[in-house]
Parts: sequence; C-alpha cells; structure tokens
Amino acid sequence: MGTALVTGASSGLGLEFARQLAGRGHDVVLVARDQARLEAAAEDLRTQHGVGVEVLVADLAHREQLHRVAARLADPDRPVDLLVNNAGFGSRRGFVRGDLAEEERAVDVMVRAVMVLSHAAGGAMRARRRGAILNVSSVASFAVMGHYSAIKSYVTVLSEALATELAPHGVTVTAVCPGFVRTEFHQRAQMNMSRLPDALWLEAPDVVRAALDDVARGRVVSVPSLTYKGVVGVLRVVPRVLTRRVAGALADRRRGVRPPA
Repeated sequence: MGTALVTGASSGLGLEFARQLAGRGHDVVLVARDQARLEAAAEDLRTQHGVGVEVLVADLAHREQLHRVAARLADPDRPVDLLVNNAGFGSRRGFVRGDLAEEERAVDVMVRAVMVLSHAAGGAMRARRRGAILNVSSVASFAVMGHYSAIKSYVTVLSEALATELAPHGVTVTAVCPGFVRTEFHQRAQMNMSRLPDALWLEAPDVVRAALDDVARGRVVSVPSLTYKGVVGVLRVVPRVLTRRVAGALADRRRGVRPPA
C-alpha cells in the first residue's frame, strides 16, 4: 500500500488520518511537535495494525525543521506515496485585534509549510509518475471569515492548480474542505462553540474516511457531508458582497454590536 506522511499527526484529524491509513495497510510517517504523543501514537499503530511507523518530530513554523520534513518527502530511496498536509490551528480573535506573531505563525504552518512540502512531494512523485497529495483545507476557504479564510483559500486554490499541473504525470492532488469537526481544534483556540447546532458538527472518522475515498477517486475538491456540500454550493454562486455582509453581521453578533436600525 506504500507509505503516507501525515503532518499534525499527534491529535485530531491528523491522528485519525494516521489510524485509518494504517488500517488500510499503509506504513506511516508521523510529523508533529509533541514527541511523547507521537511515540504513543506510533506504538499504538504498530500494535493495532502491524505497519511500519516512523516518527519525525518537527515544528513546521521552524524553517530548518520544515526542510527536514521536505527532505524526507524528496528521498528517492524511501518514497512517500501519499502526503497529508494537515497541521494547523485556529484563532478566536479578529486579525487586527490579534497577535501579529500568531498570524505569522499561522502563515508559516498553514501556507508556507503546505507550499514547501507540496513542492517536495510533488517533485518526487512527478519523477516516479505516481503518488497523491491531500491538503486539509476548510469550508471557510469559500467564505469571508477573517485571516483563517484567506489562509485556507490559498490551500484550496494551490491544490486545484497543482492537480492540473500534476495530472498528466500520474499524481493526484485533493483539497478536503470540512466544516466544523469534533476535535481539539476549537478547544485549543479557546473558542466557545456551545451555540453551534449539532447538525453542523462532523465526526473526525467520517471526514477522514470521505477524504481518503475521494483521494482514491482522484477528486480535486472533497467536501464531506451533504450539509456542507450544500453550503459550498451556495457560497460558490452567492455574490461576494453578500458573503461579506453575512460575515460582518456574524462578527458583530459575537461582539455584541447591535445592527443599525
């Protein structure tokens, strides 16, 4: 089944990707900052699935460590057949009110790292004429919801562009765009999600299963669940000015600002 490399593999969607890939017979390379959690996950995967597991501790915002991961992807003697660019985080603050250093780190992890690792993997896979890249984006990439939307828009568009470039060489690229998923993501960002309707929550195993199935189909944009397929369908056709107004109204509601009379 080959080898898959998963970033952000110590928790959330990344860990679920590692579990399901191991369950499908892939050897896996786990990448994250937390060595203890990675080692625990690696031992569990070896025990449960009998696959080869490699741990690669790296902070993707650190350029030297990022390039170490890129070198692993480019290694012709240890080919990686599937790259899952999953590492990322959210922020509960608006762009201007937030810490600029945090926003810069977000770009490093969710833009620059995706670019560097996709370049390394895409080049190696193109030479072998096989392989797949799966970039974890978001439904937010189709909306106007602050800096996170801008970041994920880059991920979705880059994935679509790479899919076109690499298709003639036997390499597929998929952007998975889930909505709200029950993981540690929102808790780590200190977001209060208690008012979100249950109907809008997705379960991590379902999202990962749908994403991997779409990779196997060669689908370029994967949107798990009928609910979010509908949301994305609307966002693709609604005038941008309207999505901006809706985003502004939601932001005002969160801040307790009353709409104009």
